[in-house]
Amino acid sequence: MPGYLLIESRDPFESTGAARTCELAIQLRAAGHDVALFLVQNGVLAVRSGARRAELDKVIGTKIEVLADDFSLRERGIAPAGLIGGVRAAPIDSIVERMAAGWNTLWH
Repeated sequence: MPGYLLIESRDPFESTGAARTCELAIQLRAAGHDVALFLVQNGVLAVRSGARRAELDKVIGTKIEVLADDFSLRERGIAPAGLIGGVRAAPIDSIVERMAAGWNTLWH
């Protein structure tokens, strides 16, 4: 059964949409689906060590895979060593691979 790939590009500190994406990820996981959250562009701002991120902490707590686009991290001066636990840097190719594998994809 294909999973769900949720891609979030919005700054979680300026948009309530990022919180809604996190809520959707948790709901999909609770329904028994495989879920991955891929953060791109300003969506990666929440993965910095020390950033307030209650919604993202909930996602990580449910064992949902959380990936941060390595290019977006570099653009914003965020080193992979500075990421919070439960998040890993990944290339944008990860999105293409999952889409090719049939994952349902939602991009915000």
